[in-house]
Order: sequence, then structure tokens, then C-alpha cells
Amino acid sequence: MDTAGNKNVVRRLYTLINERRVEQATDLIAPDYQEHDPLPGQGSGREGAIDRFSMITTGLAPHFTVEDLIAEGDRVVVRWTNAGTHVGDFAGLPATGRTFTIAGIDIYRLAGGQLREHWHVIDQLGMLGQLGLLPQGAAT
Repeated sequence: MDTAGNKNVVRRLYTLINERRVEQATDLIAPDYQEHDPLPGQGSGREGAIDRFSMITTGLAPHFTVEDLIAEGDRVVVRWTNAGTHVGDFAGLPATGRTFTIAGIDIYRLAGGQLREHWHVIDQLGMLGQLGLLPQGAAT
């Protein structure tokens, strides 16, 4: 698949996440998908990826805005903003009901029109601070 096709696969993934239809992403994800930054309790492969996206959507009610989508070779880089609300348990943290807005970058490797690997960098400290989950004085 060419870079335009790879970008379309990734764009579709974010659409499904935003629409809370992550179970429909199975055809976008290779059975041997490798997550390089797994969430606590996340399994491996395609099922692990679907679990990850489900944990994110049920715990954080996210809305991703894709700011940049860049592709070269078999890689697609996404710079995004995520505005969400902590509505359910996420990574062992009970819901706070608080909102957050963070930025992040995801890198996907694709082959055969499917996601094969994922790496990311996100503002976890900023999110925890906005959710009130840091000790007092830690987010100054």
C-alpha cells in the first residue's frame, strides 16, 4: 500500500475511536500487532490493540483532533490533540469526572494495509495534573 493508503488507514482508526466504534477497527490491525508502549493490563496482538482502544474510549471519552498526518515509506506519524473527560476507570485510576486536553504523537508502521507496530509520546504528566491525580505542588 502507498503512503496515501497508509494515511487513510490511520485516519480511519482515529475516526472509529472518536465515534466509540473501536470493535470495527479489527480489519485495520494485523493479528501480530506490536504495541511498544502498552497500557497496564493490555494484551498483545490485534486483541490487545482493541483492548487498548476500548480502555481509552470507556475511561477517557476522548476526542482526537488530528493536527498533522505525515507518511513516509511504511510509517505514518500523527500529531494530535485529545480533549476528553475521565468518565471511567483508566489504568487503575477511578473516574474523576474532570476534563483534560493534551497533545501527543503516534507513530505507526503499516504493512499490507494494516497497522503492525505503534509507538507514542504523550503528555501524561499534563493529563494527570488536569485530572487532579498528582500530589499537591507536583504540577506547578
